[in-house]
Amino acid sequence: MYDEDDWQPISALQHLAFCPRQWGLIHLEGQWADNRSTAEGHLLHRRAHEPQDEGRPGLRVARRLHLHCQRLGLSGIADVVEFHRLEGQGQNGAALSGQSGHWRPFPVEYKRGAPKPENWDQVQLCAQALCLEEMMNAPVPAGAIFYGRPRRRQAVAFDACLRQQTEDLAARLHQLAAQGRTPPPRYGPHCKSCSLEAVCLPKLATRERAAGYLLREIASALAQEETP
Repeated sequence: MYDEDDWQPISALQHLAFCPRQWGLIHLEGQWADNRSTAEGHLLHRRAHEPQDEGRPGLRVARRLHLHCQRLGLSGIADVVEFHRLEGQGQNGAALSGQSGHWRPFPVEYKRGAPKPENWDQVQLCAQALCLEEMMNAPVPAGAIFYGRPRRRQAVAFDACLRQQTEDLAARLHQLAAQGRTPPPRYGPHCKSCSLEAVCLPKLATRERAAGYLLREIASALAQEETP
């Protein structure tokens, strides 16, 4: 269990999974820069938070729902959480204020762009599910991510593997936050899509680290030659 003062943002998990240095620049140094991708993401999230008439029986929708998980030390805001009514007796679901019966929480995260080959977004959504399970004492077996392209949902099952990855990443997040140091850059293809590339300067920093390494190796070799 983590004290509330030590809770980390759920969104930080996605940043850390994408790039540890990006996480440090944003969450330790307070750096941020918008590009077209982030601007489109902000617009998509605003639309997700607008009130809508669902018009479906057995469904309740919460927007901008505040979440937290003391066990993992995480907190944040879910774009959308749907609550689907469970039919029949003895269902293991959540109780909703002012509503009869049991309800199954179903988190929905909104992302611009297309689904990614990596599971960064799935980890973030799984963290929301773990928060809901602790808060509502009900299982959350699945959720969905709505991508701006091709404008449809991608189902996400919160299996044991994804849950373990999410918990491991949350533990690493707290470890790095306690250290308080921004990780060094690692230049790669992901840098081209990062809005903080101009702040991070991954190519320059990587070259400087390589040059420093070579100088240290040369100095060590010369010292060994001079040793009788």
